[in-house]
Amino acid sequence: MFDRAIDVLRADVTAAAAMATNDAQVRLLYQRQISEAASALERAARSGQLSWSQAADEAMVLRNATLEALRGRTSPVGRALAEQMKASGLNRQTLLARYTERLFGSGARFDRLSAADQQRVYAEVVRASGRSNPQVNAMMQRASRFGRGLIVLSIGVSVYNIAVADDPGAQAVEEGAVIGGGIAGGAAAGLVCGPGAPVCVGIGAFVGGALAAFGVSLFF
Repeated sequence: MFDRAIDVLRADVTAAAAMATNDAQVRLLYQRQISEAASALERAARSGQLSWSQAADEAMVLRNATLEALRGRTSPVGRALAEQMKASGLNRQTLLARYTERLFGSGARFDRLSAADQQRVYAEVVRASGRSNPQVNAMMQRASRFGRGLIVLSIGVSVYNIAVADDPGAQAVEEGAVIGGGIAGGAAAGLVCGPGAPVCVGIGAFVGGALAAFGVSLFF
């Protein structure tokens, strides 16, 4: 029972590490894609291929589409945290109001600006579409480093277990199955909760991964 408990703990830790590492890579991809899209739209507006208004509209659509597409590649826990911070992409009216106030002060209204000042707001919307939250970026970088360290540790334990086992081949199969079962079980169980519920999703992923890993360990 002690050995099974250790298997379950290691499977859950490895599952959490794998999720953190994956989510950090997805975040980097998101940063790169929105930055490239914003730069391309700004160049198109400056060259006259698009008006600043058209560029701003396309920037909003592209950023929101990228956000939703990449959330589909995020772990259940990571997605729940992201949805808690931002349920969905911001709409046109909200963005124009936000950057109008940032550029011209509290209480300023976009519809009362001159045409030239409205262009400034549109341009700022385009540039802002290429920026991601720096606090979230830093958090994901730390999580990625921590996750990679835990994965290396877990692999090291598996290598040791295989090396000292009476039947290394059978032990290798068991190690892979327990860890894989924990990751798969955690990911599946984490989907049970509704959107924007990181506590529920986190507990579900932990319990689901533990049950799956325990079942696999018990089977072996």
